[in-house]
Formats: sequence, C-alpha cells, structure tokens
Amino acid sequence: MKKKTTGYTDDHAKAGLDTKFPEIETWQNQFKAYEILVDDPEFTSVCPKTGLPDFGRLTIRYMPRKSCLELKSLKEYLFTYRNLGIFQENIVNQVLDDVVKACNPVWAHVVGDFRPRGGISTIVEAKYPRREK
Repeated sequence: MKKKTTGYTDDHAKAGLDTKFPEIETWQNQFKAYEILVDDPEFTSVCPKTGLPDFGRLTIRYMPRKSCLELKSLKEYLFTYRNLGIFQENIVNQVLDDVVKACNPVWAHVVGDFRPRGGISTIVEAKYPRREK
C-alpha cells in the first residue's frame, strides 16, 4: 500500500529556523520573584508551504532573574516573523529559545494561539526549563 502524503517536506519543516533574528535587548531587573506577561495580539507569520498568512496571539510569560526584556527590541524581533515562512510550532519554540538566550529567566512560558485556517486552529506552548520525559 502506497503511503499517502500531504506534500510537506523536511525543507518545509525547517523553514525559517536558519533566519538571523535581531537581538532582544534587556535592562537590569530591580526586584525578585515576580512575573511579566508580554502579549502580542496581532502576531503574524507566513505558512512556508502555501505562502498564506498566519494570524494569532503570542504571549510570553516569564520570571526575570537579573534582566528584563526591553519591549521595543522585542517588538522589532517579533516583526521579523511577519514575512517569514515558518511553522507555528517552530515559532513558539524559537521565541522561547531566544527569550531564554536574551535574559536567562528563572522560568518562561510562550504560547502561540493561532487563528483558524481551513477550520482548524492551533495552540502551541513551550516552557523553560524544558522538561523531557
């Protein structure tokens, strides 16, 4: 029996991950044990296979250690995704990795809540520290 495929390739799966993203700047944290929630309710990217736009809400929640994310540079970082062909799962994981790299938080949680296309919506979550079981 022949395996049915959707035409997605390994290149589609890796699309966007080799992008050079702008640095997320930080500033020195002054307090301990509190949470920051950053909400981007108009997040956009592009499907790497179809070239169609993806729309969603991206939230970044974290507990700062020694530094906090500077919001203007974070906004410029997130704008990079607007015309980038990249899967939604990769977006959430890439954002988490870049947030951790920028500010080394105690913990971080990134959620991508993507709007329906073709009748299906997607919610992707990634957490740091990553727990593999």
